[in-house]
Amino acid sequence: MKIRVKVAEKKQQDFELKGEYIRLDDLLKNVGVVNTGGHAKIIIQDGEVKVNGEICTMRGKKLRSGDTAEFERVIYNVK
Repeated sequence: MKIRVKVAEKKQQDFELKGEYIRLDDLLKNVGVVNTGGHAKIIIQDGEVKVNGEICTMRGKKLRSGDTAEFERVIYNVK
């Protein structure tokens, strides 16, 4: 007997950068993933966020145009 597992596709969302960069925790607040910096800190330090495809635990990570952040199967494209 074969078991088939259907994996949900990842969604993509663009984020328009207003300056040279945005910090990872600020990005998560701006896109509405979290309401507070404290919540952002927890999910980042728990390894739940990927930056450019790799787990990132630095909440102050600077994201620039062309970078991506992923949380809960949503990819945020920094433009």
